[in-house]
Amino acid sequence: MALPPEAYLWFKTLHIVGVVVWFAGLFYLVRLFIYHAETEQLAAELQEPFREQYSLMERRLANIITTPGMVVAVTMAVGLLVAQPSWLQQGWMHAKLGFVVALLAYHAFCYRLMGQLQNGACQWSGKQLRALNELPTLLLVIVVMLVVFKSQFPTSAATWFIVALVVFMAGSIQFYARWRRLRAEAAAQS
Repeated sequence: MALPPEAYLWFKTLHIVGVVVWFAGLFYLVRLFIYHAETEQLAAELQEPFREQYSLMERRLANIITTPGMVVAVTMAVGLLVAQPSWLQQGWMHAKLGFVVALLAYHAFCYRLMGQLQNGACQWSGKQLRALNELPTLLLVIVVMLVVFKSQFPTSAATWFIVALVVFMAGSIQFYARWRRLRAEAAAQS
């Protein structure tokens, strides 16, 4: 049975929307984990109310936004592959699917961290969680490049410049967070 011509466009539209929602959730979820992990730095009487609030926010974000976005993205991707089965014969699609599996593992790992945070058993520091928060950005850039360039994945100097720019941006974020933390610590000791 052939799909109607507009089916491909609907699958593509909803896949893009699902990906945007999924990534928005992934980016914010780990940011909440950072704040949650750093509640131990608060005054003792504030720690528990903040932990409860972050736990609630994490569950709602994961269950109402992030996971449904993932389900829409994956479901519509299956629809796209049904509409374009020849893609399954192409190397760029194999690479993309490999990175998507990594994203699904990251998503599952976020649920594990969320459970650990809610049970007070998370061993990850705010600094480690900040580094973890950069992983979906890197995966997003790679997946988008694979989709845009397909089998003509660029290896020119411009490509490496963009890769360096992404690494620089991630490093700058880490540097700024550290600078801000050190500045706050210095102000607290004054």
